[in-house]
Amino acid sequence: MKRKKTQKKTETPMSSDTPLYMISVAAELAGMHPQTLRVYEQKGLVNPGRSSGNTRMYSQDDIERLNLIAELTREGINLAGVMRILDLMERQLNMDQEIEAMMKKMRRLENEAHELRMQRKIYDLVPYEEQDPKEIFCALLGKKLGE
Repeated sequence: MKRKKTQKKTETPMSSDTPLYMISVAAELAGMHPQTLRVYEQKGLVNPGRSSGNTRMYSQDDIERLNLIAELTREGINLAGVMRILDLMERQLNMDQEIEAMMKKMRRLENEAHELRMQRKIYDLVPYEEQDPKEIFCALLGKKLGE
């Protein structure tokens, strides 16, 4: 018997912003009426993706956003206040990401500065007359110039 070669299916993990749910399913998951989702889209509170047939498709991120909107409105916050809160949350997230990127860059620059200070200290310790300081440094590290 010959066996058919089966290809392994490689599953691509879905991200939380992948549009998955039609409006009826999204409304049920969020505990809202589909018309409420349409109103929230019209007011700019949520921005679902669209299928090739122009059907609204909601992601898990959209569902979480709808749940947050529902929680805020239950607490008595009107839609203008909800919009302001969502905007501030998004701005905070963007600033946090910028800070993280700056911190990463700062650590890289601190490491480079430390390396340059160490090289300077080593250059200062080793007497040289006509020999290139880089050659001396490489010799101390046991490397050849240019490695």
